[in-house]
Amino acid sequence: VQLQASGGGLVQAGDSLRLSCAASGRGRIFSNNGMGWFRQAPDKEREFVASVSWNGHNINYSDSVKGRFTISRDNAKNRVYLQMNSLKPEDTAVYYCGAARGAWASNDRGTYQYWGRGTLVTVSS
Repeated sequence: VQLQASGGGLVQAGDSLRLSCAASGRGRIFSNNGMGWFRQAPDKEREFVASVSWNGHNINYSDSVKGRFTISRDNAKNRVYLQMNSLKPEDTAVYYCGAARGAWASNDRGTYQYWGRGTLVTVSS
């Protein structure tokens, strides 16, 4: 499975962005597995942002983005999205999408088996 994140860019505080992650290769892997978004700021470890179960029914968010970000998925298109509203400078990071080993919505980086290239989000104050 190959994952490719896109949609990042330079925005001002308060703006919105929508990230997209496209999966290719073994399509059944995507539709049967949980997906997640993580981010990594300079000199920091990769941290959990949001995750969604295989069927979209279970969703988790980190406390730092809850109420501002929305994760969703379209299994027919092999895509997962992250709608980011009310962006803050501290949201600046490279955002990565991942495919989990299981079907659940996991916030544990160690449970993800595939990672895509990230997309940079920069929020200016």
